[in-house]
Formats: sequence, structure tokens, C-alpha cells
Amino acid sequence: MVYTEIKEKNKKKYFYRVKSVRKNRKVKKKRIYLGVDLNKTNLLKSEKEADKELMLLSTLLSREEKEKLTKIKKQYLSQPKEMWEKKYEAFVSLFTYDSTTIEGNTLTLQETSQLLFEGRTPRKSLREINEIINHKKGFDFILNSKKDISKDFILKLHKLVVQDTLKPELKNQIGKYRTLQVYVRGVKWLPPKPKEIPKEMTSLLSWYTKNKKELHPLILSAYFHSAFETIHPFVDGNGRVGRLLMNFILHKNNYPMINIPNKKKYIYYKSLESSQIKGDLKPLIKFLIDLLKQEDVKF
Repeated sequence: MVYTEIKEKNKKKYFYRVKSVRKNRKVKKKRIYLGVDLNKTNLLKSEKEADKELMLLSTLLSREEKEKLTKIKKQYLSQPKEMWEKKYEAFVSLFTYDSTTIEGNTLTLQETSQLLFEGRTPRKSLREINEIINHKKGFDFILNSKKDISKDFILKLHKLVVQDTLKPELKNQIGKYRTLQVYVRGVKWLPPKPKEIPKEMTSLLSWYTKNKKELHPLILSAYFHSAFETIHPFVDGNGRVGRLLMNFILHKNNYPMINIPNKKKYIYYKSLESSQIKGDLKPLIKFLIDLLKQEDVKF
């Protein structure tokens, strides 16, 4: 049950959105502060935003989807360990190829695999070659890290991903939140101003800390990814870093990682846009579940 609670103090009215949850025969309440002395219009707006956190995120998965994800997780965890190295090489090659190709890299899947695991360098630009090598470094970082997501974690990951790939005048932006305004091609919104980035990222990290044990890992990873891409905290590498962070959350919770194929990037963009503009995370959730069900290499 969700309702608005009003508390009066010193002749002022303080509004809270409250959700009552029955757990183990006890009723627990989660409150979100809406504001003080709100008029009807602002109250309705604040209630709508609060309900996104209180209600929608926790109810996004149907019973059938939860059961399917549980089955996928069990199958994934029951895979024989003997083929780990082969699966690692196959997934890293595919994930690196698709994640960099989405951003414009021109190496083929075969060239990507040969560069990463055979040391064969294709006749491509040094920047593109470094993007491939760096992506694997970022993947190995999230795979082996014992720490959880934090500001330092994200900044280190960004440094690994974009090192030796940016223009000389942007090198001072490596491993740091951007100090320049960026623009995203093909979308109807403008990412936050540079001065707003620290506050936006602090808010996202605080949300992650509060919800990482409350929400289903797929919802957690999808929401974090959507919010991260909306903030666009770096001058470059946001997509690659964001997809690595999404997979870190899944891997940390014993779910297989997700590769987003370049051939499905427009479905990916559309589902992201739905969450960023309309506040509807469901299309992205459905897209990710479909990918999990279809993946041949579960790593």
C-alpha cells in the first residue's frame, strides 16, 4: 500500500510518500520526503516521482519472468568449470567487438579475437586497436574486482577504457568526471551540465547502495545503466563503461553477463530512450531478458 503522509511542525506541513510492506508478519514502512507546504500540482508531481522508486521498480518483473531468470541463473551456475577459459575468450571477444562496434569501431569480430588472444594486430588505426585492448582490460577489472561500485571504482574503470584513445586536448579528462558539456547524437535531451555531474553521480551511487539488496539484480543493473547513460559523466566512453558496470552488477549477483549485439543497437537505443524520457524501464528490462534467453555463450 502506498499513501501520502502529512506531518505538521511549526505551522508547516511536511509531506512524505509512504509504502507499507508486510514481511514475516510485520509491517515495515519506507518513506520518501516530498517537500514542505506543497500545492496540489507540486504534490502530484512529487508523488509520481516517488512512486517510481517505491512501486514500479520492485514490480517490473512478472512472476513468469522471475521464474525464467531463476532458471537461467541455475543453469548458468551449474555449467562445468572445465570450459571456463574457452567461454571467457569467446564472450570477451564477442562483448568487446559488439560494445566497441556500437560506438563506431571498425574491427571485425575475427580481428578483435585475433588481437586479444593471438597478438595479431590488424591494419586499423591505433585508436581503434587501443579501444579493443582497453575494453578487455576493463572487463578483466570488473571480473576480478572484490570491491563494489563506487566513485573510485568507476573512475578507474573509465581510465582503463579510454587510455590512449582520446584527442590530445581531452587527455586531462581521462579518469575524471567531465568538465565539458557533451551532446548525445540522436536524442531529444541534453546531458547535465559539468557542474551538476558530481551531485548526480553521488545521488546515483547512493541509490545503488540503498537498493542493491532490495531489488532484483536485473532491475538494479538496468536502472543503474539507464541512469548512468542519462548522466553521461565522461567526455567519452560512457557507453562502454556503462555496459561494463551493468555486467559487473549481474556478475556480482551470480547472473550471466549480457552482450548487446551491434545488430540490435537500435532496439537497445529505443528501450534506453523509453526509460530516459518516459521513465518507463520495462522495455529495457524486456530487451535484456530476451538477450539472456538467446545467448549461446553464458559467461
